[in-house]
Amino acid sequence: MPKNSKVVKRDLDDEVIESVKDLLSNEDSPEDAFKKSELIVDVQEEKDTDVEDGSEADDERPAWNSKLQYILAQVGFSVGLGNVWRFPYLCQKNGGGAYLLPYLILLLVIGIPLFFLELSVGQRIRRGSIGVWNYISPKLGGIGFASCVVCYFVALYYNVIIGWTLFYFSQSFQQPLPWDQCPLVKNASHTYIEPECEKSSATTYYWYREALDITSSISESGGFNWKMTVCLLAAWVMVCLAMIKGIQSSGKIMYFSSLFPYVVLVCFLIRSLLLNGSIDGIRHMFTPKLEMMLEPKVWREAATQVFFALGLGFGGVIAFSSYNKRDNNCHFDAVLVSFINFFTSVLATLVVFAVLGFKANIVNEKCISQNSEMILKFLKMGNISQDVIPHHINLSAVTAEDYHLVYDIIQKVKEEEFAVLHLNSCQIEDELNKAVQGTGLAFIAFTEAMTHFPASPFWSVMFFLMLINLGLGSMFGTIEGIITPIVDTFKVRKEILTVICCLLAFCIGLIFVQRSGNYFVTMFDDYSATLPLLIVVILENIAVSFVYGIDKFIEDLTDMLGFAPSRYYYYMWKYISPLMLLTLLIASIVNMGLSPPGYNAWIEEKASEEFLSYPMWGMVVCFSLMALAILPVPVVFIIRRCNLIDDSSGNLASVTYKRGRVLKEPVNLEGDDASLIHGKIPSEMSSPNLGKNIYRKHSGSPTLDTAPNGRYGIGYLMADMPDMPESDL
Repeated sequence: MPKNSKVVKRDLDDEVIESVKDLLSNEDSPEDAFKKSELIVDVQEEKDTDVEDGSEADDERPAWNSKLQYILAQVGFSVGLGNVWRFPYLCQKNGGGAYLLPYLILLLVIGIPLFFLELSVGQRIRRGSIGVWNYISPKLGGIGFASCVVCYFVALYYNVIIGWTLFYFSQSFQQPLPWDQCPLVKNASHTYIEPECEKSSATTYYWYREALDITSSISESGGFNWKMTVCLLAAWVMVCLAMIKGIQSSGKIMYFSSLFPYVVLVCFLIRSLLLNGSIDGIRHMFTPKLEMMLEPKVWREAATQVFFALGLGFGGVIAFSSYNKRDNNCHFDAVLVSFINFFTSVLATLVVFAVLGFKANIVNEKCISQNSEMILKFLKMGNISQDVIPHHINLSAVTAEDYHLVYDIIQKVKEEEFAVLHLNSCQIEDELNKAVQGTGLAFIAFTEAMTHFPASPFWSVMFFLMLINLGLGSMFGTIEGIITPIVDTFKVRKEILTVICCLLAFCIGLIFVQRSGNYFVTMFDDYSATLPLLIVVILENIAVSFVYGIDKFIEDLTDMLGFAPSRYYYYMWKYISPLMLLTLLIASIVNMGLSPPGYNAWIEEKASEEFLSYPMWGMVVCFSLMALAILPVPVVFIIRRCNLIDDSSGNLASVTYKRGRVLKEPVNLEGDDASLIHGKIPSEMSSPNLGKNIYRKHSGSPTLDTAPNGRYGIGYLMADMPDMPESDL
């Protein structure tokens, strides 16, 4: 990466900038030019000059108002819905407290080094993901385009989840909450409880029937769910308004969207700790099952969670860091944001298990009450002798301890006939062991628990407002990962691009608000991101460590930060992280191969979920999503390797920029394998070596604001830039 170069400025009055070829034809001959030229050499003070002060491009590039705003943006992007409903589920499923150790180890081995790498390249090159990877290696420029495609896929369905949350938020201003009780059905003769609700539960019925109004398979569209369509439109309008001015608008919103969830989580934790049974939930969460640490599946799921928790590969991290000053300590940022993310996950897990412990206690009390009534009936019928029941136990108002004592006694006495009695042991652990994740946790388990809270509408409003903020914080980073690279590359207006991007996403997102839309959300979640993002991050690591060169990258970091990063990162980036990522990729492919592609469909007649395989067209869509996401990588590589773009194609290989205007210029790209992006012409190629950062400036030319690569192009000849790829289209 080249050091900053000292440049001078000139106002351009012409409406149209002449092509580079015409300009060069009017210049003096090389011999006369050399006589009238003066040498400008990089000195130490130039290294300290920020790019923002040095070129027109970076003068116009926005910057964060404060370091706090930037940190909150990164935290808001990395801390999302997955911290609330994915991490607690994995913790419960993979050994409780024992799961935290593999997660921490993988955070140090994969998470922090790769997060630091993305922050570094974004801050150093000051471009979005497309510009950054074009700069590192033109042939690997497809990495940036792949990031944008994956970001767009994720944004499509992620905002649908925010739409669901908006619907629940709007329904929370009622007492009692609308999902508190099963609805009653009236006919001519009598009134009865809705059978589908009675077979499941009030919150489950409300989610599948009232909110989603879901069909029984992905093949049955069922038409649009208009309530969710309106909510999806509202979600995209919120995102568009927040992002339309870039970080100037979204940065200010971060103060609320990033900090408010912590206020709610702390309030929920305090309130839930005062509830009966909450300690049982927390004890269950932190009781380690150490034997599970030996299972490869636990490590694979921990690595995947680390990977997605930090937003690696999306381009949002690179986009946000590209608005920093070059001397910002991004190593400190990487460690800080990573551990904030981890402690947020732990805090959310405490809240979730405290609430689930409370819910399990209520379910257990109901179970004990029902089974005690059954025992009383058996006593009256003579199936069980009164003598086996201890005299101090009153089955009409029995405690959990007394019930378990009676249960054990009956089990021993009626050893052969016990199964016929159909008594339940009513253990809290059985309820807590029921794994609930994703939408099931937020919209079913948590909502059910909140119906038992005092002032339940207040807590429901706070909970869904927190989810909206968590979702929006991640959406801002995801959309920034799309908008910033395109604006940097094609120099289009950010406001127009943001509106077009959001409008198009809403139109495509209509497939998710059909009555079968939930199944498409599952499809996109399973297939559009996991493998493509893994491949993207592996290629990022390879591009920096082996194509650009890890030694050169460490030198650049030292120059940028003012200190040499720990040797630990050298070994992580060059050996450990690539190996771990390849292992994770192989494990994910094997797991995907062993797991049949399918989804959990809600069957109305059974009032329960049932696993169904995707139809043939669904399988095609699944694999098409993965192929489309990673397709830009080989396409760009082949185009640049084989030099398939020439001057007759009318492409964007040659452009000049004038205050937000893009003007095409026909140039000769023959012989340039990086022509798709760089648009070099013979005059821009390296001249004989006269020193690494030396330029000839015509004494007769007015001064001009230009980058060292001559992109703005009047009056400079490259003296020697052999190592300097360009970063823009």
